[in-house]
Amino acid sequence: MRETNEIDLSRTLLNWYDHHARSMPWRVGPADRAAGVVPDPYRIWLSEVMLQQTTVAAVREYFLRFTSRWPTVQALAAAPDDQVMGEWAGLGYYARARNLLKCARVVTDDHGGAFPDTYDSLLKLPGIGPYTAAAISAIAFDRSETVLDGNVERVMARFFDIHDPLPGSKPQLKEKAAVLTPRQRPGDYAQAVMDLGATICTPKSPTCGICPLRDPCQARMAGTQPDLPRKTPKKPKPTRYGHIYIAQAEDGALLLQRRPDKGLLGGMLGWPGSDWSEAPAETPPFSAQWHSLPGEVRHTFTHFHLILRIWTAPLPENTIPNGLLVMAKHAFRPGDLPTVMRKAHDLWRNR
Repeated sequence: MRETNEIDLSRTLLNWYDHHARSMPWRVGPADRAAGVVPDPYRIWLSEVMLQQTTVAAVREYFLRFTSRWPTVQALAAAPDDQVMGEWAGLGYYARARNLLKCARVVTDDHGGAFPDTYDSLLKLPGIGPYTAAAISAIAFDRSETVLDGNVERVMARFFDIHDPLPGSKPQLKEKAAVLTPRQRPGDYAQAVMDLGATICTPKSPTCGICPLRDPCQARMAGTQPDLPRKTPKKPKPTRYGHIYIAQAEDGALLLQRRPDKGLLGGMLGWPGSDWSEAPAETPPFSAQWHSLPGEVRHTFTHFHLILRIWTAPLPENTIPNGLLVMAKHAFRPGDLPTVMRKAHDLWRNR
């Protein structure tokens, strides 16, 4: 494909984006961008972290709540960990929330509250990988970086009729995406390709008839677009089991546990419990007549399904087992718990 054709294709897609760009609370639309409105790197960074492994529809309300409560990176950096983790609850992949706070504090303390504007410098920040660094650099700072998310991978696989399966074909897809990334308006172009994949070049039943790139699309010409991109089959998720122990004192105080900083749900509040495995042992936090509640908590993480059995008992006065904490009734907020722990609370409360 000759360079002139590449430039023409980029212009064609940008022209489509100028008329069909999606409206998002973190986005500066093409008309405003042309009028000189500059994107806020904080909002771009926050949205990109939230959008990892999550849909735009799911992120929108979270983003609005976060930016209403913490409108700047400095405000987020100063926020208590529990409040941020509580607001994050439901978005999943909680390591992102921990890295979000780490990154906000590094930007505030080491960079004077201003995000660095190059791919390499962004890559050094906590929680920012190659995709996020490229997206922030392109969208917030209009640098010509190649942005490759799931939507872009799909567009490239179809446009160039690439049949090698993901994830092994990622380097090839990025190379193809780089060929089409223009030096002019790279931020708008990155968003244009993502919008194309999200609204027209969709995973199922792509609407090729209205696609701005339909004529040169190699998969459309070959009739293979419904089959692309190919993916290596995933292994079935295993199921793990566990026990949760909820103890309440006469005054309403609850026995809680702060999970280790590293690992699943790291640093978050939760209920004391067993390990999560195929056959976990019952490990109550103190000796008592524990009663098993009817029903069970079911939750799915990235790599496994989880089924929890809930046990309950009164919390004796002055009983604080090692490594646990007693939280007064007025200080406890179910919303500060991760989703799986909140499910356990809801089942316990309703029973």
